[in-house]
Amino acid sequence: LAGGFTIYAGCCIRKLDIICFHNQLLLKTPRLPTIIKKNMSTNQMQMPPFMYGTAWKKEKTKELVELAVRSGFRGVDTACQPKHYHEPGVGEALQALFAENIITRGEIFLQTKFTSLNGQDPNRIPYNPKSTFDEQVRQSFDASLRNLRTDYVDSFVLHGPLHRFVDTMLVWRTMEELYDTGKVRQIGISNTYDISMLRQLYDEARVKPTVLQNRFYSDTGYDKEIREFCAQNNITYQSFWTLTANPHVLKAPLMQQLSRKYRHTPEQLFFSFVRSLGITPLTGSSSPVHLQQDLAALSLHMDTADLQALNELL
Repeated sequence: LAGGFTIYAGCCIRKLDIICFHNQLLLKTPRLPTIIKKNMSTNQMQMPPFMYGTAWKKEKTKELVELAVRSGFRGVDTACQPKHYHEPGVGEALQALFAENIITRGEIFLQTKFTSLNGQDPNRIPYNPKSTFDEQVRQSFDASLRNLRTDYVDSFVLHGPLHRFVDTMLVWRTMEELYDTGKVRQIGISNTYDISMLRQLYDEARVKPTVLQNRFYSDTGYDKEIREFCAQNNITYQSFWTLTANPHVLKAPLMQQLSRKYRHTPEQLFFSFVRSLGITPLTGSSSPVHLQQDLAALSLHMDTADLQALNELL
């Protein structure tokens, strides 16, 4: 336990989650059973309440995805973007887990993304950059299926709006067509902080977005208006950089007080809090202890007054 550092979302260093109570060390590391749910009318797997994010994992992607799934995670987020993700490592990890009968394909929620040219490494673009937008999406999706060694994904997300809305809709129409084939079970968008743009996309979409993945931080007012729109329109709001972008909340005196009260770490309390807001958080920890602690946060229930107090910190 010496040193006690881990990486979240590829860049956040978190202290070892040990809390001192009356000179005793309490370490919360329970392993929780995973509940797999499906929509029986569509055979669509329900998104798990916690997702494991694979950005910046590089050559460690395989071992860390295996670690996350063995710890109890049943949702994995990746992207066909070699600049920040090693998507083939996710596929390698899942094949190893399938071979050991740890899980089946139907027990894992697999989410990947199409990343437009402005988000790609010019030397490692996973599709023909000279192709039309619809072909870029199809080539990227086919690459994802090969990388992930699967014939479908549970969620296919546009990594971010394109510069022109008309181009965003061209990409979205192709994603809708992929949804129609059954190879994509739901579609969504990420890095969208303009509520008017989200509303326009929703209004013009034939297949409505059911996922929005955004950075959860103060610079955008924690997406309050966007989250309200999501709640009203059956869109799951996923948060990334949930811990990374909020050190002021984790270090707040109130958080320290509640940490002692509930005998859980500030990170666990914050994950539990965002879940109470209807958010599905991503975590990218490389620590077995932290992964189990993160899942344990799902069974933590705080008093309404304490949740309201934490909301005041945002």
